[in-house]
Amino acid sequence: MSAQFPVSTVYPASSAWDTGNIAAELYKHLIVAIDGPAGAGKSTIARSLAGKLGFTYIDTGAMYRAVALWALRVGVDLDDLHRLEQLAKEAHIEFKAGETTVLLNGEDVTAVIREPRVTEAASKVSAAPGVRRAMRNEQRRIGAAQSVVMEGRDIGTVVFPDAQVKVFLDADPHVRAVRRASENGGDVGQIAREIAERDHRDRTRGEAPLTQAPDAEYVDTTGLSPTQVEEAILKLVRERTSNGKARH
Repeated sequence: MSAQFPVSTVYPASSAWDTGNIAAELYKHLIVAIDGPAGAGKSTIARSLAGKLGFTYIDTGAMYRAVALWALRVGVDLDDLHRLEQLAKEAHIEFKAGETTVLLNGEDVTAVIREPRVTEAASKVSAAPGVRRAMRNEQRRIGAAQSVVMEGRDIGTVVFPDAQVKVFLDADPHVRAVRRASENGGDVGQIAREIAERDHRDRTRGEAPLTQAPDAEYVDTTGLSPTQVEEAILKLVRERTSNGKARH
């Protein structure tokens, strides 16, 4: 079974995408919410779409990674939900339009938050209800100030339930594991088990579980190229913003 594209693929931004079908005043503030499980292609597609649309790309997973990194640095027990919530509330996380840089309290942490130890910690940190509430507020603050393509696991259901465009990306579990292995290396079988565990945690957690919003467009990326996925979402953007009104 072909994986089609690795999650880490980055496509060049382009300002040539035709926005003529989007009413000017709506285009000034548009939320594109992309949800889905690990390895479905969210980061790849969201990053490229943001570049084409001229929007700010928000990787919400990076936000949880940033909080996890801070917790590790200051020695906070990852089972201490109260302290984790405090850190999340105090964290100042920034993204910049046209860039993939992630800043934590003014420091560029783009690379370090991808380290394995941070990845493992982020999985625990993101399950803390208080942390999710704090990050949700921060995500809403960012989205209220500018047009964004925001990807995560609860964007269309909880963070921005009224987003004009909602997409749920999915793919065959084995394909998702192959993509992750292609990106980070490692044994596909082991990665598949880790993804299955993460899927279970995400779908069964009490606070904002991973689920498809009723009005989200379901896109199975298993046999699709990045270009095909992008085209499907751009078509949806045009449809949902036709005549200057977002259709829900």
